[in-house]
Amino acid sequence: MVEHNCQTDLQACRKARLARDPRFDGQFFIGVLTTKIYCRPICPAVSPKEQNVRYFDTALQAANAGLRPCLRCRPDSAPQSYAWKGTQTTLDRAKALIDSGAISGQDGESIENLASRLGISSRYLRKLFQDKLGTSVKSYAQYQQLMLAKQLLHQTKLSITQVAFAAGFNSIRRFNEVFQQTLQLTPSDLRKRATITSDATKTELCETKGRIALNLQLSFRPPLRWPEQHHFYQVRAVQNMEWLNDELSYGRSFTINEVSGYFNARLDSAANLFNVEIVLEDDSALAQLGLIINEIRRVLDLNANITQIDNALRELTPISSLMRKGLRLPGVWSAFEAGCRAVLGQQVSIVQASKLLNQLVLAYGEERMIGDRRVKLFPTPKVVASAELSELKMPGARKKALNALAQFVTENPDADLVDWLSIKGIGPWTVAYAKMRGQSDPDVLLCGDLVVKKRILALYAEQGLNNDNYTEITESLAKQIAPWGSYLTFQLWNL
Repeated sequence: MVEHNCQTDLQACRKARLARDPRFDGQFFIGVLTTKIYCRPICPAVSPKEQNVRYFDTALQAANAGLRPCLRCRPDSAPQSYAWKGTQTTLDRAKALIDSGAISGQDGESIENLASRLGISSRYLRKLFQDKLGTSVKSYAQYQQLMLAKQLLHQTKLSITQVAFAAGFNSIRRFNEVFQQTLQLTPSDLRKRATITSDATKTELCETKGRIALNLQLSFRPPLRWPEQHHFYQVRAVQNMEWLNDELSYGRSFTINEVSGYFNARLDSAANLFNVEIVLEDDSALAQLGLIINEIRRVLDLNANITQIDNALRELTPISSLMRKGLRLPGVWSAFEAGCRAVLGQQVSIVQASKLLNQLVLAYGEERMIGDRRVKLFPTPKVVASAELSELKMPGARKKALNALAQFVTENPDADLVDWLSIKGIGPWTVAYAKMRGQSDPDVLLCGDLVVKKRILALYAEQGLNNDNYTEITESLAKQIAPWGSYLTFQLWNL
């Protein structure tokens, strides 16, 4: 007998599925016992009777109950859920690393090494997954690989071999075997049944240019306040590294694990998704595709449970009447890039900081032809570490801080950002900014920011509240809004 396995209130689940409420997309999944499939709350199929329905927290739980994914609503395309909690729990960190392919593919690390990175024993890691998710670490990782493969089979024309490689499988035979055992159909069967979208038909491997281009649809939970997010990117954009072709789009170049490419994301607000074109240098870069997709989702903040965050902000008396629903965190590609932006932005206007950033990338960023676009890549830590930085009109101490930061990241690429505080010229504001934009840490109330301070004190004064002790005020606000401090920071920046 299949039972409910869901922490969300069952009546709320019922109402959400009957209303096909997109705000609940990915928060839970619906198992239908009569058809033996599981769906997203937004599935367009005729709603089944309640007695034939079971609710699950995750797609993996539904699969473990013997259900297969719906081919209409495609659960593999649902927004992820682990990041909603906003806390850096060990389980969340483990899932994030696994989702990025840490233990998949030819270069995947062992479970023991993953546990070591998390600062726990492999035995405890296995117990954590079994207790909290009802599955093993290996099974969870394998299911994430299958969900990526399923998404690529649905939305692209990549060959099945390319899909297997991109999803982290080393053997096409193993891929076919696991796919059929878990999803109860073969990759070929799924490809035959799938209706590939018109955008996805642009997917191609261009042999003459040695590049690969594909289009994917990345969903999010509404609401989304895109105009403010778009404007934030626009005033800080770096020429030929970032581009905003119109009011609905954002694109940029990237490098990850020595793989370079670029993406173009275009908003489809009616469907609550972005149509995203990803262009890579060649098909060997497909091994990083899962990680690239996760990073694009992070940069655009597509996994946020924004309704929950907005509800928390609404409880804050000083800002409740002024908050803007759906405001998200506009990320950058790496913590190092965010750190450089922070150093260059110290004690200068946004316009001047943007000018310095453009000069840095122009002088030291590699120019590369990827597909049919000539792009600039953000300079590597190694290059910035030895750069003279004579092009940058700013104090020498700040140049030395930038050199020192780059040298530290070169020598300690996996160091905790808190360790940056040992670098002369790098203070708490820079580290907090890098966490907020480079790692998308959801709980950074940037108390040391002058704009944040000015607006908090003004809000308290306007409402007749005591604003004599700023430190006491911000400590109280940070405690009240946790774990969504970063979202309060962006609300204040947009007042």
